[in-house]
Amino acid sequence: MPRFRLLVAYDGTDFHGWQRQEPPGEAPLRTVQGAVEEAVATVVGARVPVTGASRTDAGVHAAGQVAAFTAETSVPADRLALAINARLPRDVRVLRAEPADPAFDPISDCVSKCYRYTVVHSDRGLTVAAVFDRRTAWSTWHALDHARMRSAADALVGTHDFAAFAQVNHGRESTVRTVHGCSVTSPAPGRVVIEVAGNGFLYNMVRIIAGTLCEAGRGRIGPDDVRRALATGDRAVTGPTLPPHGLRLEWVRYGAPSA
Repeated sequence: MPRFRLLVAYDGTDFHGWQRQEPPGEAPLRTVQGAVEEAVATVVGARVPVTGASRTDAGVHAAGQVAAFTAETSVPADRLALAINARLPRDVRVLRAEPADPAFDPISDCVSKCYRYTVVHSDRGLTVAAVFDRRTAWSTWHALDHARMRSAADALVGTHDFAAFAQVNHGRESTVRTVHGCSVTSPAPGRVVIEVAGNGFLYNMVRIIAGTLCEAGRGRIGPDDVRRALATGDRAVTGPTLPPHGLRLEWVRYGAPSA
């Protein structure tokens, strides 16, 4: 049976995350997976599971989520994205749909992911972005020193035990992860973009990293503190968990072909 790979983007503001949620005795919550599965079911004429590479949390966005499903369909592959989009709400879009290997698994075949966290800041609280980007960027009145943030970010790169950067009761047996890159850029005055790429992430790991780097930007945390947190696993050393709306899944990559 044919298998198809989707590249999906969504504004997560009004969703309870990616993963389908059906509380017993209650109406299903609005999730991205649920919306995509409803649309796919209408197109292919049968309900089929649509598996996503990343289970983004409520309020988190995506520019490059990868998903896949298996189904027979009379819709040509080059028209499949259009057909699904015609049945999706406006805060979700399939950017690309293409045939995939029957064994393709968006989760286990993934070799790396990248998340982006956007911060707007001003020591006067007078940023236009705080008004117009309020759904996609976190705002702070504290001025941030970008150079200090970059120094702290450099200490995160490599294979480490990231227990200090995970929420308690994260549910994973191992907290060792590899961060391939952690960058801090400023595309405009008063705007900071943090990008973290790695082989996998713990629950709230990127949001805690972003909170830690913002604390570094305020002069409260330095690279030595980050290294101490990695060495000891002490959550008290790291920064706060920033809100979900500033976070976006940028891309998911595979061995061949790449997303």
